[in-house]
Amino acid sequence: MRSMTRLQRAVENATCQVCIIGQGYVGLSVAAAAAVAGMRVDGVDRDAERVKALAEGHNVVPGVADSLVSLAIDTGRLHFGTDAGVAAGADVVIICVPTPLVEHRPDLSAIESAGRELAAVLKPGSLVILESTTYPGTTESVLRPILESGGRRCGRDFLLAYSPERIDPGNVKFGLRNTPRVVGGVTPEATEIAATFYRHIVDQVETLSTCRAAEMAKLLENTFRMVNIALVNELAMLCASQGIDVWEVVRAAGTKPFGFMPFYPGPGVGGHCIPLDPTYLSWQSRRDTGRRFHLVELAQDINEQMPTYVADRVVEALNDQGKTVKGARILALGVTYKPNVGDMRESASLQVLSALHKRGARITFHDPYVASITVNDVRLRRSALTDRALSGADCVLLLTPHAAYEPGMLVERAQLLFDAQNAVPSRDQPSVVRL
Repeated sequence: MRSMTRLQRAVENATCQVCIIGQGYVGLSVAAAAAVAGMRVDGVDRDAERVKALAEGHNVVPGVADSLVSLAIDTGRLHFGTDAGVAAGADVVIICVPTPLVEHRPDLSAIESAGRELAAVLKPGSLVILESTTYPGTTESVLRPILESGGRRCGRDFLLAYSPERIDPGNVKFGLRNTPRVVGGVTPEATEIAATFYRHIVDQVETLSTCRAAEMAKLLENTFRMVNIALVNELAMLCASQGIDVWEVVRAAGTKPFGFMPFYPGPGVGGHCIPLDPTYLSWQSRRDTGRRFHLVELAQDINEQMPTYVADRVVEALNDQGKTVKGARILALGVTYKPNVGDMRESASLQVLSALHKRGARITFHDPYVASITVNDVRLRRSALTDRALSGADCVLLLTPHAAYEPGMLVERAQLLFDAQNAVPSRDQPSVVRL
């Protein structure tokens, strides 16, 4: 069709108008990269305060490089607003909205809402791409019917594809540009034009035969990580009971140049992907086949035990020093779900602190990225990272090893340092206890 030919030409030349619904770290990253590549971009988000800040040139989205946002805004091609109606003029519309779990079931309400808004304004000859993580079949069975409710037909009046986000906040080695993209369309034409779009902002694009394959690939990536983290978490518990240093074991196994990939234990899994994505697979397997996804469910059970296990180990470490957890002064360092980012989503650190708080510990915290936290409906006091705070705590609990924490200082000042992430290199310090 002539309209599709025009779309192909506009995308190839990077002269297309782009609308990106959702300006979290995924949507903003793509919006900024597309603007830098020469496209005119409208970033849409329902959070009016976020939109206002971005429009004023302030990057308020953790996980997105300030330099990329500034460069994009300086082009004059990136604009922000709260009205998805601007999609009426877009050649390419990308949906990057949250897909959380509610009572262990996928909540696609944000995708459905975005789809309804688009159905009313979608112009003929446009391309819609879903990036939100979801279960296989969502693009074709959920989003497509909503978009077609406006009277247009997929493949005839508009194109539809799926391309999962692969952004790892805080990763300085792999960013948007050098992380390959996976793309699967409802039709071969949709796949090709979507791939052409992404080739402007990433170095490599892998095209798949269907949207379902692309949706499944995303879930496999994070399920793989979650299952292997569960393996090493359970190994950590076994090693501790036998007096074996699990970190030494993993390091030794990692010297094998083939057949092994190191994963590391910790207080639990957190963030927007690993705790959630495998549940999509488990839920869909039960719904569509009636079968449990046994390995995934077992791995989830193991990882969910880790916060309580860490709390138990802290109690044991205090007991070994003749102290009880009730009334103990615990200074928790790092409460985000991973180092050097300000993201609190599904942070296992909060679960550890919840378990200790319930046992009567007096907890303060420090995190360079977090101003306040609430545990068991109690707002914890934020402590300065001072010699007095470190030496005055009965236990310094290192949960998230931000770069701001200098291991030597922690070892020197703390009466007892519980290192949940193997961040302290010293092996012979009696005041240091490792997971």
